[in-house]
Amino acid sequence: MLDNIDFVLLSLAALLAGFVDAVAGGGGLIQVPALFTALPAQTPATLFGTNKLASIFGTASAALRYARQVEICWRIAIPASLAAIVFSFAGAAAVAWLPRETVRPLVFGLLLLVIIYTLARPRLGQSRGAEMSPQRERHGALALGAVLGFYDGFFGPGMGSFLIFLLVRFFAMDFLRASAVAKVINLATNAAALAYFIPHGQVLWALGLVMAVANITGAQIGSHLAIRHGSGFVRWIFLTSAVFLLAKFGWDIFAPSFT
Repeated sequence: MLDNIDFVLLSLAALLAGFVDAVAGGGGLIQVPALFTALPAQTPATLFGTNKLASIFGTASAALRYARQVEICWRIAIPASLAAIVFSFAGAAAVAWLPRETVRPLVFGLLLLVIIYTLARPRLGQSRGAEMSPQRERHGALALGAVLGFYDGFFGPGMGSFLIFLLVRFFAMDFLRASAVAKVINLATNAAALAYFIPHGQVLWALGLVMAVANITGAQIGSHLAIRHGSGFVRWIFLTSAVFLLAKFGWDIFAPSFT
């Protein structure tokens, strides 16, 4: 049973997660550990389901705000979202035959490369580049949605950050527009996850809806600041989020060897 202090702390975690996720992805890094700390007796599936319930509201509110004020490339967002929905189910099914822990070192290495690459190119994502041909763009969007949809269903942490980076690097978007497109794709994968969690009763509705209000508030603040300050602000939050995520993975991988 949660007391008032836990409700307040989880709401604050959801607000901060909504802010970070709306700008650069990585909100799960804040919200999921907070749920596990406050509710150690609950099953992981229920906590993940509750996290998705809170997150989908914040993601939807950020996506709506971006759609009103930022040009969203629907040619990429829609096929990537459809592929992500399909492959997120495949990723969830793959957990049965491949332990998630085997992915941690790979994700750690990829995150490190993403950070180094972004830092080495200060102009990366500051302005839009040359667009692909429509056919290459469509195929690339499907591949992007398939790979990251599978990853989100199988493991998940850092999916939003990887998504923004790949949209900037391979689709010549600036960071602001990449963040806007990422929200649309994240919304699709969150909905796909909830389509599994809700029928199985793996959602704490009262807590999830309280956190959803806080998540929406954070998402609105984050998307407002991102739109107001542009790609430079999104890039800074992106790098900060990626560094914290790298540190979390590093701790999970290397700390046990020192104990």
